[in-house]
Amino acid sequence: MKRVIGVFCVVSVLVGCASGRVQSDARVGASHVVVYQEAGRYCGWPANHGIWSWEDEIVVGFELGYHRGIQPAVNPLSQTKDTHAIDYERPAEHLIARSLDGGETWTVERPPGLRPPPGKKVARVPTGDAGKPTVDCPGDIDFLHPDFAMTLRMLSYHVGPSRFYYTLDRGKTWSGPFKLPNFGQKGIAARTDYLVTGRNEMLSFLTAAKSNSKQGRIICVRTQDGGGSWEFVSYVGPEPKVGDKANMPSTVRLSPESLLMARRRVQGIDLYRSDDNGQSWRQSGYPVPEAGKNGNPPHMIRLRDGRLVLTYGYRSPPYGIRARVSRDDGATWSDEIILRGDGGYWDVGYVRSVERSDGKVVSVYYFTDAKERERYISATIWDPP
Repeated sequence: MKRVIGVFCVVSVLVGCASGRVQSDARVGASHVVVYQEAGRYCGWPANHGIWSWEDEIVVGFELGYHRGIQPAVNPLSQTKDTHAIDYERPAEHLIARSLDGGETWTVERPPGLRPPPGKKVARVPTGDAGKPTVDCPGDIDFLHPDFAMTLRMLSYHVGPSRFYYTLDRGKTWSGPFKLPNFGQKGIAARTDYLVTGRNEMLSFLTAAKSNSKQGRIICVRTQDGGGSWEFVSYVGPEPKVGDKANMPSTVRLSPESLLMARRRVQGIDLYRSDDNGQSWRQSGYPVPEAGKNGNPPHMIRLRDGRLVLTYGYRSPPYGIRARVSRDDGATWSDEIILRGDGGYWDVGYVRSVERSDGKVVSVYYFTDAKERERYISATIWDPP
């Protein structure tokens, strides 16, 4: 079945089930919506692609491949016993889902600029002899255009290379891919995390390779000419030790000078803060000490009333999606809020969230009901308590 769209409300208290699953926290009034589901297909990783919103119009990216059985792990550092159930012997494509009613219903689009070429398993990337993106961005992108959005993508978890695309019509068409430099690093595994600071100025936060060429150190970079050139600004924290990583950041602005970043760690989620617009950083807490096997990328947003909302997947039983809320710019956080705990396996999460016009939060992620079932894109609409 394709584009299955439905809603079911969860109003019960947090209780356990015989299967080890739990229901949503009754305080948040959560409803869960299937964004996209298709028999035999694997949908995954909205956090790798990005989410953007214009009032109640929401656009989110995700990957669509083919489902396969569980395979043995190939990463010796992985704490999971198996890998994602996607068949990379067959092509995958990068799609977007769009909602015009605050996440209640969705349609899926295949913009030509994000399609892979025939037989390829990633979105189109012009390549040279070394197999790297060779297209330079001409620059002068208007980051303040009301319909602007950007997605940053990688070809490898460890060494890159990475590229970016942008749109000026809310994701209907995309320009790119344009190459990102390596910024003096051994590799860049880009996902989408940026803050616009002017018409042609932007800060972006990327995962760089560590000194052992494995992923896991975050850097802050900047463009001041609309994407035509980029420069290294700073490292965000020291290099993690062997067996640990800091990757997949999510950054919000607290004031004209202050930034707060949530980072994925092997076990949980930590925070780093900058009070000089990214020039230097200091550790600022560990709001999620444990997020299940191998961690899960966080997403942090600032609501219109000033509160911070942190959402993330949870990859140990009960598998699901969780959140915390801060009223003091991340100095302290609420107890963990279970948005849903009914996942069927660890292969869930990669959340991206936005606030809609009525103040409710729409959190989009990938999910599965059982180990051998297809992964699909879902959204939870909820009210931060």
